[in-house]
Amino acid sequence: MARQSMREEILGSGVELFLERGFNAAAVKDITDRAGVPKGSFYNHFESKEALAAVALERYGETRPIPLLRDESRTPAERIRRHFEALGAELSEYTKGCMYGNFAAEVVDHSEPLRLRVKGGLEEWSGVLAEAIAAGQQAGEFRAELDPERTARYLTSAWEGAILRARADKSGEAFEIFFDLTFGALLT
Repeated sequence: MARQSMREEILGSGVELFLERGFNAAAVKDITDRAGVPKGSFYNHFESKEALAAVALERYGETRPIPLLRDESRTPAERIRRHFEALGAELSEYTKGCMYGNFAAEVVDHSEPLRLRVKGGLEEWSGVLAEAIAAGQQAGEFRAELDPERTARYLTSAWEGAILRARADKSGEAFEIFFDLTFGALLT
C-alpha cells in the first residue's frame, strides 16, 4: 500500500496528540515522531504548530457525528440521544477530550485564529443541535417553552463539562448524569 503524504501523516498525528495531550503539551517533535517523519518536514507543510492546529480543528469538525442530528428517519429525541451516545463512545477510556473543549481551555486567550475556529465549530454544532430541538418541539417531543438555540448552547456546554469531569474522575458517571438530566428532565 502506498504511503500517505507526509502532510496527512503529520495532520493525523497532530489531531491525535491534540486530543490526547492538548495543544501546549503536543510538541512539534512529538507530532513528527508519531507521524514517523523528519521534524524538518513539518515546516514544509505547516508554517507553525498554530497553523497545524487550525487545520486539525477543521478536520476534527468533519469527523463529528453531526449527520446523526439530521437523520430524519429517526425522531428528534432519538437523533439527539444517538448523537451524544456516539460522542461518548469516542471517550470511553477517559483519556481524550473534545478538541473544541481542549483548545477552549488552553489557547483561545492566546490565539485569535484558533479562538475563531473553536467558536465556529461550537456554533456549527449548537446550530444543528438547535434545529433538532426545534424539530422535537414541532413533533411534540420537547417542551414548547424551551428556546432551541439557548438549549443547544447549554447542552454543548454541559457536554464539554461532562467530558472534563469524566476525565478527572476516570469514570462515566458524568455522562450518566448528563443523559439522565438531559433526557429525563430537560428535553421531556
